[in-house]
Amino acid sequence: MKPFEGIRVLDLTHVFAGPFSTYQLAVMGADVIKIEPPDNPDMTRFEGEVAALNEAQMGVYFQTQASNKRSLTLNLKTPKGKKILLDLARTADVMVENYSGGSLEGLGLGYEDVAKVNPQIIYCSLTGYGRTGPKGNDPSYDLVIQAYSGLMHANGTPETSPVKVGPAVIDYGTGAHAAMAISAALFQRTRTGKGQRIDVSMLDAALMLMSSSVTATLTTGNPPPVQGIEIRSRAGYACYMAKDDLLAIGAWTRRQMSKLFDVIGAEDRASEVLDTPRHLVSQSLESDTALISAAISTKTADEWEEILNKAGIPAGKARKMDETMSCEQLASRPVMQDSKLSGFNGSPSRFPVAAFTYQHGSPEITSAPPQLGEHNEEILGELGYSPQDVSQLRDSGVI
Repeated sequence: MKPFEGIRVLDLTHVFAGPFSTYQLAVMGADVIKIEPPDNPDMTRFEGEVAALNEAQMGVYFQTQASNKRSLTLNLKTPKGKKILLDLARTADVMVENYSGGSLEGLGLGYEDVAKVNPQIIYCSLTGYGRTGPKGNDPSYDLVIQAYSGLMHANGTPETSPVKVGPAVIDYGTGAHAAMAISAALFQRTRTGKGQRIDVSMLDAALMLMSSSVTATLTTGNPPPVQGIEIRSRAGYACYMAKDDLLAIGAWTRRQMSKLFDVIGAEDRASEVLDTPRHLVSQSLESDTALISAAISTKTADEWEEILNKAGIPAGKARKMDETMSCEQLASRPVMQDSKLSGFNGSPSRFPVAAFTYQHGSPEITSAPPQLGEHNEEILGELGYSPQDVSQLRDSGVI
């Protein structure tokens, strides 16, 4: 049995952060109903690298966090659409939304409205800046929060900063925090019997993802220094050019640095490092760097990765993502799973699922990402609507 079997989630989210939060619940067994306007669905249905999928409203960006969900189209601006949502809310445990500017409140579907029909509902809102403060109603995307949070100015080199982090790390980090908050609220409800109102902020999530840098800035008054891949403080914790490619070495502690020098044949320096107080190790940064650099350049990055790891020193070749996707380590883990898709040419064969496993009931893809409105008849039938009723709702633009 998976952790959230029997839990129903209403997913009124779009783009990445919100859909990823509900995807994490879905792969752990929740019945997630993705609700989209029939004439303005999730924009990611039209986004991705395969044009044919975008035209079919099954873009790769949408599919990535849509497995295990059921799709219902619903025009919430109509009285019947609003009624259907509230009827669904009576049967649900969780409702997640990421509309900006209090849009759902304006439709009479905010937390207070939904809690009237289901006091035990866990109602989670994801917004750029949270629901309070002077920017509480401002719109946002991952790019904007990267800029506002200080992340861009902590990235790149002194010559290139500020630089955007390529993948949408703030979106996915926010989604992970939301999934954790929802999970905790569900557990809390088992003890208190009470529902919960959750306010998730992309900006707050960005700061949490940079916690040590945030604390250092508060302590010193200085933002984190821009380092790129260059060496700024510890020669053993840096990137070096091997014979063929870049190698990242994570010898941070004195013991790890000592082992590193042992491995590269600098036994005298290995002994010195162990006898040097931690705060004085960096005084030999320039000479240590030269010593390590000369040694690393004699072998390939793959060779050094194996040698250093066997010695207990963290190290890894700087891989491109396609290299990572084909490595044996990933093949040994269930993080990537069969997409269950058929009938859509160019669709991904696998999706990332979760960063953890359980001894039993692990996260799992059990059904493919849904087409828009694929489960209209099924879901509405569960509420007592007949096929004729569903047909009338479609003809009137409600679904």
